[in-house]
This record gives sequence, C-alpha cells and structure tokens, in this order.
Amino acid sequence: MEKNYFIIHGSYGNPYKNWIPSLKSQLSKRKLNCIVPSFTTPYKQDYESWNTILMSYLKIGYITEKTTFITHSLGGIFIAKFLIEHGIKIKKLITVAGFNNIQFDEDNRLYDSFYIEDKELKQICELCNEVICFYSNNDSYVPIEKAEMFADIVKGKKIIINNAGHFNEKSGYKEFREIMEYIN
Repeated sequence: MEKNYFIIHGSYGNPYKNWIPSLKSQLSKRKLNCIVPSFTTPYKQDYESWNTILMSYLKIGYITEKTTFITHSLGGIFIAKFLIEHGIKIKKLITVAGFNNIQFDEDNRLYDSFYIEDKELKQICELCNEVICFYSNNDSYVPIEKAEMFADIVKGKKIIINNAGHFNEKSGYKEFREIMEYIN
C-alpha cells in the first residue's frame, strides 16, 4: 500500500476552508495520495458520526502504517481517539491547534464526545512513529497552555508559530507553507 495523507478538518470546518485546499494541492503536485474527508458539523458533530465516516477508509485499506494524518483543531483529538480506540498504527500525526478537554462558551455537546482522559491519550505515542504539534501564542480558541499540554501528553515535537491565531482564514491562513517541511 502506498503512503496516504489525510487532512482532517475541525469543528465548523470542511475540506474547502482555511489552508486545507492549498495543502491538498501542494501534496497532489508532489504526486502524493491525499484524502480530505468531509465530516458532519455542527449538525451531528459527534465522535460516533465522524468515526463512521473514517471507518469506511479503514475498511478499504486506506489507513495503514504508512499513513500520515494532518489535523486542524478538533480533528487532532478525533484522530487520536480513533487510532487509540481501534489500535491503529500510523507513520505520522501532525496536529494544528490540537487540544483535549477544553470547555468552550458555546455548546459543549459539539466537543465532549471527542474528549478522552489524558492517561488514555498517552497511548497515541505507541501508535505513531512521529507526532508534530503546531500551535500559536495568540489562538482565540485554544489557549497556549492547553496546546502545550496536549503536545506534552502526545510527546509531540512542539512548533510554535507566533501570531498565527487559530490557523484559519480569519487569522490569514489560506496557505500553510511551514507544514510542508514535515511532509515526507
């Protein structure tokens, strides 16, 4: 099986927002197989719904030990929980603004089903050859302390990008060039 690259959006996201289309284009230019699933959000945004969608890719053999997941926001804990729950080993996990167990002012029912205990989250270290965590010092959704705590638990290489906000279009992120140096 060849290497596959999955880009996983976060809450209120989709395959056509933020830096996702640009990154998919860059990966395609390198002739890399890139898959960008569309998950239900905010309607039916829960772990089980997202799990059902991603399981279809697992069943047809697209998620293997050669797979790299690139995630944004809620996508990071979703993929960690998915891999842990199913005991799936992958090559690399790259999280952008990753977090776990943040209680937001808005409806937390959109997030709570994705969260896991920190001690369970540590299992991700056994399932990924490499974990890289991008985060910003001025993210309006994910405080830097929460991003660093997430990176520490998953034993990820920490990459802080100052003034990147939540790495979304609102923060000026229609492209994400820095991520390409970690794609191999």
